[in-house]
Amino acid sequence: MTQTNKEYATALFSLATESNAVDEYEKSLLEIGNIFKENPDYIRVLESPAIPLSERIAFIDKAFESTYTEYLVSFIKVLCENGHITEICNCIEEFCDLVRIYKNRTIATVYYVEPLTDEQKSALLDKLQKISGKVIEPEFIKDESLIGGIKVQIDDKIFDGSIKNRLHKAKGVISE
Repeated sequence: MTQTNKEYATALFSLATESNAVDEYEKSLLEIGNIFKENPDYIRVLESPAIPLSERIAFIDKAFESTYTEYLVSFIKVLCENGHITEICNCIEEFCDLVRIYKNRTIATVYYVEPLTDEQKSALLDKLQKISGKVIEPEFIKDESLIGGIKVQIDDKIFDGSIKNRLHKAKGVISE
């Protein structure tokens, strides 16, 4: 992430905390991010110097002002006016990172071959919360290369209980 993205996200996060509306801002920003991801041509229109800025701002008003708060619509407009609209999804991601820190949450990416049962997921999340001391937001990703078992990444830590890792370790022992 660039410093510019962090500055925009930090400014919006400050506004969200002052307004006691962090959850609402996060939910709305995730929706807005999805809108832009699903409609990449919209970003191209909003960044186009061939379209007068006043028209691009009017497009933003028309698309967002009836659904989102004045501050969020203004946030999109400021990004457009300052030539940073292409960074909106990165700014939103940065905002969500700030929310995670604020709420003591973290993402745990769980790589698996065979899907985990609800009971296994629950036990795993409980254990990860105890290890990290944070509320866990899980992401489950199928990875056939693991052969079996799971691998978990939380922040900069990796817990690898995969068969692939065990075979790699065994190979190292045999080679010595």
